[in-house]
Amino acid sequence: MTMMKAAIFVEPGRIELADKKIPDIGPNDALIRITTTTICGTDVHIMKGEYPVAPGLTVGHEPVGIIEKLGANVRGYEEGQRVIAGAICPGFTSYACQDGHSAQDGGHQHAHGYKPMGGWRFGNTIDGVQAEFALVPDAEANLTPVPDGLTDEQVLMCPDIMSTGFAGAESANIKIGDLVAIFAQGPIGLCATAGARLRGASQIIVVDGIEERLNVARSMGADITLNFNKVDVVGEILKLTGGRGVDASIEALGLQSTFEAALRVLKPGGTLSSLGVYSSDLTIPLGALHAGLGDHRIVTSLCPGGKERMRRLINIVASGRVDFSGLVTHQFRLDDIVAAYDLFSHQRDGVLKVAITTG
Repeated sequence: MTMMKAAIFVEPGRIELADKKIPDIGPNDALIRITTTTICGTDVHIMKGEYPVAPGLTVGHEPVGIIEKLGANVRGYEEGQRVIAGAICPGFTSYACQDGHSAQDGGHQHAHGYKPMGGWRFGNTIDGVQAEFALVPDAEANLTPVPDGLTDEQVLMCPDIMSTGFAGAESANIKIGDLVAIFAQGPIGLCATAGARLRGASQIIVVDGIEERLNVARSMGADITLNFNKVDVVGEILKLTGGRGVDASIEALGLQSTFEAALRVLKPGGTLSSLGVYSSDLTIPLGALHAGLGDHRIVTSLCPGGKERMRRLINIVASGRVDFSGLVTHQFRLDDIVAAYDLFSHQRDGVLKVAITTG
């Protein structure tokens, strides 16, 4: 067997299933047989041409699978072992990574330094994981074993949305007893809600326009849910906080309107933690920034990667403190991935996450 099926970017508006050669691995790599993967909002940006990748590239960056073959230098793993790898797969060799920013690893140097997002390689700079097989680079740094007691769907959120959503809460510097507002309750926003609860927030206010998502948010730890179609969200949050504003806000969509609202509800000295992928310039309103005198922090985060990050996330799942398997609302086989993209990109039928299986 030398060929496999893979979902590839063809041109803006088109991702198709194609036959590709099974990757050859180098001494530091691993070949994994994908058992379950999923589609991310970033994949939709790629499909629409809003984030450029090379035509013919295999897309996807959220793998759960079984080690098929190990490179000669990879230690501590064995073929046949169930594993995940983070969406961000650092080599831990770049200056950025050794300075503590693993998401920015990868060494894609250009005239102005290292390319941001350099650690995001799957479906960006190398073939991704919406395929029957995938090459994991720097495998010893990136493979994390999956305990026998956990299903693929239970750990499917770890490689990206769980790591990203939790990073949003971590970067927001949430302290025990904080008041937190989270804008958008898609998959990443829901994970940010769970992360805020784990960090010790005493009141979590979440915002979305879809009642079903607000209902799921309550199960993730939200205390108050606001539908932006029904209330003035900024005014309501300021009223709920006695005019003080929230200690931290998390923006999980990537729009000017949600970013601006997240800034307007912040207390002086508060932190706006931005997780959205923006496709146009942002404008910061003078009043919301208090003319630059509000002691605000605005911080962005990209999904932390590496095996230690994944180990910690698997521990949270195994502990039962959070159950993300309910975020998988639809099941597809890899053969039907074009239909899965159509459903997910148009957000039909209450979709949150889809599970793509190859078996």
